[in-house]
Amino acid sequence: MMRALFTSANGMRAHETVVDNTANNIANVDTTGFKRSQVEFQDLFYQTVRAPGTLGATGLEIPTGIQIGSGVKVVGITKIFTEGVLENTGNPLDVAIEGDGFFRILLPNGEFRYTRDGSFRIDSEGQLVTADGFFIQPPITLPNDTISVTIGTDGTVSVVSAGAPDTAVVVGNLTLVRFVNPAGLRAEGRNLFSQTEASGPPIESTPGQDGLGFLQQGFLERSNVEVVSELIQLITAQRAFEASQRAVLTSDRMLETANAMVR
Repeated sequence: MMRALFTSANGMRAHETVVDNTANNIANVDTTGFKRSQVEFQDLFYQTVRAPGTLGATGLEIPTGIQIGSGVKVVGITKIFTEGVLENTGNPLDVAIEGDGFFRILLPNGEFRYTRDGSFRIDSEGQLVTADGFFIQPPITLPNDTISVTIGTDGTVSVVSAGAPDTAVVVGNLTLVRFVNPAGLRAEGRNLFSQTEASGPPIESTPGQDGLGFLQQGFLERSNVEVVSELIQLITAQRAFEASQRAVLTSDRMLETANAMVR
């Protein structure tokens, strides 16, 4: 009887994690470049009372055994890197990745991070930066008299300046990186990911080459969270939690009945 209590408790803890994860997905439904997370389960250790295929009292093989499980556990939470909807913003500094790849970002401490968020800005020195002021790599610097900026699908950054209004000048090239296992990246907030042993090293190349996506100027990639699916997941997790809770109450009543029999 006590086994049912612990098994149900494991189920409640597991589905509590699902609710937490779903809440985070829904909270980031409007976050640029956000990738939803998916909880994965694994059943726990089984107590084998009778192994399948053993011989019974009659000497015949018993086709099924008796195995009692111990519940469930969360084995992982995986980022799903499917592409989100591209929204036309009209801002020439907004850049979306159509396909696979990440922008590489340089932090003040010299470390690199990676993001799908292409809502870029220009700082006081004309450098292309993120909304937090982190530098894009490779660095792109625009002239002070820039009139317009054009970013090609291959990452070529061209500007028209006041000094030469009839000529477009290339000032740099945006590159992308990809990972063998992007699900192995560590999410660090601020729409940034960091490299891990599981993700493998970054593979840098020109947009549109080596399996990388193209760039789309004037667009932003929205979150790939589907609210309807997340609400269904939330309801399912809630019902599973309530069912495990009911199993606890049922086990408790059975224990109470058993205790009453010996009084």
